[in-house]
Amino acid sequence: MDLDKIIAIDVHTHAEASCWHPHDDFRPELDEAFAKYFKSHKRPTIQETADYYRERNMAFVMFTVDSEFNVGKHRIPNEEVAEGAQKNADVMIAFASIDPHKGRMGAREARNLIENFGVKGFKFHPTVQGFYPNDRMAYHLYEVIAEYKLPMLFHSGHSGFGSGVRGGGGLRLEYSNPIHLDDVAIDFPDNPIIIAHPSWPWQDEALSVAMHKPNIYIDLSGWSPKYFPKQLVQYANTMLKDRMLFGTDFPLITPDRWMKDFEEAGFKEDVKPLILKENAIRMLGLK
Repeated sequence: MDLDKIIAIDVHTHAEASCWHPHDDFRPELDEAFAKYFKSHKRPTIQETADYYRERNMAFVMFTVDSEFNVGKHRIPNEEVAEGAQKNADVMIAFASIDPHKGRMGAREARNLIENFGVKGFKFHPTVQGFYPNDRMAYHLYEVIAEYKLPMLFHSGHSGFGSGVRGGGGLRLEYSNPIHLDDVAIDFPDNPIIIAHPSWPWQDEALSVAMHKPNIYIDLSGWSPKYFPKQLVQYANTMLKDRMLFGTDFPLITPDRWMKDFEEAGFKEDVKPLILKENAIRMLGLK
């Protein structure tokens, strides 16, 4: 990866379509509500995403979400994401997702993905996976990730997944309150821990945890920057400027739209390069 050529690193994109397996339509009501919430039915392949970012001289982190225990749908294989990163190493970095309920077997899978597939971090979605991030059940998995000091990225705040479905599809928002990551940051102080998204309705909790724990980062994905809470922009411009990360939630939000709105969202000129690239380079250990 030519970091001088790359203009930005998007730390939050999704593998939405598998070329190895057909889409699992086990719970179509969740897919339909998700598409309605985000006004998008587009599901690009991994290669299409890589080509899209390459055209823009951007790099990106991609992952699937393993929610097989709580939701009951087959995940896109982590190995497929990793293979995509190997084929597109100039722009793509693979994170994996393993449902924490898989316990020691999940920990074994994590080690294999790190050592044999080059995975560089892990994504968790507490609401969709159905767990509190500080539940000791998940620590079998965290402990393997901690051995390699890799990043752990956690969804936070409201979830478009399940929004509008009867009973929210049985998905609990409270799992994704970022205050639960305070314990994780204490127990794994050498791992970068990324709080994904503006954490509405718990934005202040996210900022507090990040202020207190120096291994906490915040990615700015999932929302257009013009809708960011004022306090998020304030701290991004000042005390947390070294730990804010560019992220989109692609394909739900495109980098073109995000970058356009970012220019008008009140971020200081000297802070923009940190958010767009420099903080991610340091957090991902690319230099």
